[in-house]
Amino acid sequence: MPALAVPVFALSAWLACYLLGRDPGRTVLRWASSALWAYAIGVLIWTLAPGSVFAQVWLCLPALGWAGAVVALLPLTPRERRPVDRGALVLGLLFLAMVIALPPIGRLVALAPLAGALTLLWRLRAQVLPLRLPLAMTTMAGLYAAGLVLLLVPVKGADVAALAALGVDLLAAGYLIAVAHAVETGERLRPDLRRSATGAIVVTVLAGVPATVTMMLTPGDDVVAVLQFLIIAVAMAGVGLSGRVRRLLDRVALGDEGPLRTDRAALFSNADALLRRRERRRLDSIGEPEFLRLTRRALSDFGDLDRLTRSPLTDLPVVERRLAGREDQPRARARELRAVLRECVSGLRPTGPFGTTDEWRYYNVLQFCCVLGIDPYARRPRTDGMSREARLAVDWFKRYVPRDVTRQWQQEAAMIVAGGLWDELSGRHLHETTTRSG
Repeated sequence: MPALAVPVFALSAWLACYLLGRDPGRTVLRWASSALWAYAIGVLIWTLAPGSVFAQVWLCLPALGWAGAVVALLPLTPRERRPVDRGALVLGLLFLAMVIALPPIGRLVALAPLAGALTLLWRLRAQVLPLRLPLAMTTMAGLYAAGLVLLLVPVKGADVAALAALGVDLLAAGYLIAVAHAVETGERLRPDLRRSATGAIVVTVLAGVPATVTMMLTPGDDVVAVLQFLIIAVAMAGVGLSGRVRRLLDRVALGDEGPLRTDRAALFSNADALLRRRERRRLDSIGEPEFLRLTRRALSDFGDLDRLTRSPLTDLPVVERRLAGREDQPRARARELRAVLRECVSGLRPTGPFGTTDEWRYYNVLQFCCVLGIDPYARRPRTDGMSREARLAVDWFKRYVPRDVTRQWQQEAAMIVAGGLWDELSGRHLHETTTRSG
């Protein structure tokens, strides 16, 4: 058992940490990470107590986490997403209680939320990217269900194979989630994933082989087994969260070297961005719908420079012009992209003093919620250092504008900004084409 449990535990822990470290702010990655960690812990428990009720329950939990990840992938409007998210949370807790209370075969009810989420994904498949994601996720879910059946229904000698099959399915599902996230954000996945996976394999061999041998030499010693799995988990967290671990070490070791830490953080951020930025290409070749989607994403990420460094919009011609004669680094491009977006938002401001009429709604929602990063619906929004306009805007949003309406306005306003940038890009491309043909 340790010869199988150690590698599947190690790779599951690594991918869980990798997905979380890729972007902790994305709900879909958090759900996928939780599914993989649930499986990893289930493997540990199964190793200590094969076939126990506790182990069976833990190995049903990945299905609930997987269902949450699929729900997070659904292309819903803010008004549609709110009841779906609430319903998914309530149903998840209900099915968790059922998994704990029911007998082994009844625990297959854990698959029901996943089946429901995949049904919704198929209904909205025309809006899902990549286009083959629903089919791939459904195939993996079917294989996972078959493996879970073999694990819960007593079949002599099938438990080890079923456990391995569950691990392969979840690793494949995690990879599909990473692909979907990369497509949504316009990032590259392969170089970054390949680099991290190489480190994971090396650590699995270096730490996993001694751990496996140790457990085989001390059969029945649960304390030793748990310690070996803990060591592997820490090692895999170091690989999957390498960038964040590096920043943490800098903060601890170089706490009194502020400028040095800042310079190192900028260098590492540029290095990470190079792995995840797509190859440079003409943005007008990606099509208007994709361009509009990337612009909406960039406006949502306005306050996060690390996310902006990986945006394909950093290759906009206007960014190129602003960088002319200066150092061309991912973070420098991200700063110029941020400046371009800020100017676009300022262009939406109506003339005259601050107002809250309909003509002001698009400027207000982008300026205060995206550019300034204010959350007017926070329980205690910070108003220290805010301008009078910002305080008035926060009060107006909180009193008179529902959260769902604000999100809808934000999407509509982002479309206006994206449309302006696209028109400028298309006009420039047309001019260049005409000049060359002339």
